[in-house]
Amino acid sequence: MPRITAPALITLVSAMFEAVGSSGPEAARIASDLVEANLRGHDSHGVQLVPRYIENAEAGLINPNTQPSRVGGEGAMAVWDGGMGFGQVVGRAVTDWAIETSRAQGMAMFGLRRTHHLGRIGGYAEQAAAAGMISLFFVNAVSGRGVVAPFGGMDGRMGTNPVCIGVPMAPEPIILDFATSAIAVGKVKVAFNAGKQVPPGVLITHLGEASTDPAVIYGQGPRGALGPFGGHKGYGLALICEILGGALTGGGTNQPQTPNDRGIVNGMFGIMLDPARMADLPGFAHEVQAICDHVRASAPDNVLLPGEPERRTRAQRSGSDGIPLDEVTWGDLAVTATRLGMPEALIQAALA
Repeated sequence: MPRITAPALITLVSAMFEAVGSSGPEAARIASDLVEANLRGHDSHGVQLVPRYIENAEAGLINPNTQPSRVGGEGAMAVWDGGMGFGQVVGRAVTDWAIETSRAQGMAMFGLRRTHHLGRIGGYAEQAAAAGMISLFFVNAVSGRGVVAPFGGMDGRMGTNPVCIGVPMAPEPIILDFATSAIAVGKVKVAFNAGKQVPPGVLITHLGEASTDPAVIYGQGPRGALGPFGGHKGYGLALICEILGGALTGGGTNQPQTPNDRGIVNGMFGIMLDPARMADLPGFAHEVQAICDHVRASAPDNVLLPGEPERRTRAQRSGSDGIPLDEVTWGDLAVTATRLGMPEALIQAALA
């Protein structure tokens, strides 16, 4: 399995996005966010997406160098249109607006529609937490046929629809970031590429039978679906993401009348607030720390806080061992880079 160095990988991926029209700063932003997902162990949202992003840009489904435009709302409430720009750029810009608005007015609420794939939503919660803000994000995705079955259903009707909540805390924030499907569909793709099975209870076949074979989604036969996490609970959250991220923002849900051939289209509903406006800030910080210490004391070697596994993985993958990529992901990336005219030396420089 290839081991990839993060800085060289960022350099390679940045050059690839510049080759399809992104400015240097935009390309670096996209590449950094994708590689950051790999560093934190979320390979489903990392560079395995690059070939698809490139194809979507070449097909005119992404508009490089596009900033979001405000199309509705008043004051601390806003509706933004992403103009089908790269989500890593559009999402950062809207989060910046929410941070500044929360700093000035105590809170902000926004809807974002028509943006290409936003990537790892935890990155936006980290951005908000670094500014001292609490954040909540509800996201839907319209991208081809629905891939997540409703609880009790037999076929895909929704996207993986992540929910993310971030809370500032010293020295590291709490970042709760999860797909409402049993696992992210990208993790099924990673397993398929690596020739591995997925855990029981994740997939169903087109006949509604349980399966651990990722070929249920990515093979040549009839397509199955992911189930929701936690049964009816995950299904309920996924449906709320469709309503808040898709219907409320005006971006559309996974119902049949919404076009699903526009690439990876995300909608996001976000709430951000300054905790200092609701409570005495030292008291808030003390109480957050106290409850976190209390739950961890249940089994100090086993209980982790949300976001802690990602930080541990990042520390490991930032070292000399680099980022592990399966042969298929690295091969797809290298083939795409070669097709775009990247020098072979630049491609090989990414290998640790």
